Amino acid sequence: MNNRFLKNIIFLLFVNLLVKPFWILGIDRTVQNLVGDASYGTYLAIFNFSYLFYIILDIGLTNFNSKNIAQNNHLLTKHFVGINQAKILLSFIYFIIIFLIGWLIGYNTEQLKLLAIVGFNQVLLSFILYVRSNIAALLLFKTDSILSVLDRILMILICSFLLWSGLFPQNNFNIYWFVYSQTISYLITLVVAIAIVLRHTNKLKFKFNFPFILMIIKKSLPYALLVLLMSFYNRLEPVLIERILPKDISSVQAGIYAKAYRLFDAGNNISYLFSVILLPLFAAVIKKGEDLQSLVKQSFSLMLTMTCIIAVVCIFYSKNLMELLYPRNENELVEIYNIRITESSRILQILMGSFVSISVTYIFGTLLTANGNLKQLNIVAAIGVITNLTLNFIFIPIFEAKGAAFTSLCVQFVTCAIQFFIAKRIFNLKLGRTFWLSISSFIILLIAATASLKTLNIHWIYTLLISSLSGIIIAFITKTLDFKELKNLLFASVNHIKK
Repeated sequence: MNNRFLKNIIFLLFVNLLVKPFWILGIDRTVQNLVGDASYGTYLAIFNFSYLFYIILDIGLTNFNSKNIAQNNHLLTKHFVGINQAKILLSFIYFIIIFLIGWLIGYNTEQLKLLAIVGFNQVLLSFILYVRSNIAALLLFKTDSILSVLDRILMILICSFLLWSGLFPQNNFNIYWFVYSQTISYLITLVVAIAIVLRHTNKLKFKFNFPFILMIIKKSLPYALLVLLMSFYNRLEPVLIERILPKDISSVQAGIYAKAYRLFDAGNNISYLFSVILLPLFAAVIKKGEDLQSLVKQSFSLMLTMTCIIAVVCIFYSKNLMELLYPRNENELVEIYNIRITESSRILQILMGSFVSISVTYIFGTLLTANGNLKQLNIVAAIGVITNLTLNFIFIPIFEAKGAAFTSLCVQFVTCAIQFFIAKRIFNLKLGRTFWLSISSFIILLIAATASLKTLNIHWIYTLLISSLSGIIIAFITKTLDFKELKNLLFASVNHIKK
């Protein structure tokens, strides 16, 4: 059984790390290079706006269902119909809210049209995640792992055909092709997922059960509020850039921000996968009263090591990475291209600080979630939203996209620090001076090694790779990482997920 779960975890990580970074850095990046910063910046702002209210589509139904069906498989037939009815109702509410607020903040007809398609995609995604929760609850982990990337694989195939088959001129490619490819991919994935679930259900009875819907909503509200608030302070920047700045530069600045944000997002996917594995592990350890200090320390060390290496390398090689990912379009003036690359590289440097903070949040936020401290987490998230709005309205008019990046850094650092101290107080965490000395030594030596290697007269890609490898070696030398502890953490994860 251990081997089975270990293989499933490795398979899940492998398919996600293989497919999602390629989607972000391959397809998504190429689309922005083709359609331009202004067009992509508008799309990103509208996408993030639609995502702000995504929790309305779910309000915790997926989490509730995953736990409930895992414990009571026989309820699948009954709940599958009832929860889908609830999600259809919530979808109508979602569309009313996003269109009303979109109209109030000044979206024009073209932007509302794009919002309709992007919003529909969010609805499809919410249904996919719900249906997948049934598949995971039935312990069909490998099937769920494949479904977790099926939509991205389909998008990659469709967009690759549109971009590189030669049947469609690249200069005709527009943002709507990109959005419609997502719609088709989500629809196919949803149909496949539903077909898999239906194989494990009895005859479905379509009866509207309003009391059942209200019961689930009531149980889910604290979690829903937390996700809503976190979505606001994590996804608000592109929306505010596009809305606050003058129309002649707002979309371009949002596009410049998107270039740097793409690497941040790719790294964030890795950290998020780690938190998904940690949640059931923390919950099991807390329930059994086992040693939490060691587990938190190991998780914290691993996350800090991984994120600091990525962050430091990206900070030192920010301009090289931007030039590699976004080569100059032949129709773009050299001066304008250089200005935008310089701006996006500086934004990337700032966002990498946010990346470390948000990754650490995945440790302590997940720990507090596993312990049921939703009230404290909601207060922290509310502080994050207020800080985000206040700083963005101050910095964006002055520093444009860089101001939004700096706001992100401040908000993520503040919420990370507050969550750390709350967790430290609740669980009486004592990491010790040796731990902090080890972390400090690792960071100092990592920065020194990366700075030294960058001065060598060899191609920057080689020094970047050597710097990354050096970071791993330094982590073991300073005992920030310990092979034995990593091995124990891995097998502890497998054992607790199995149970």
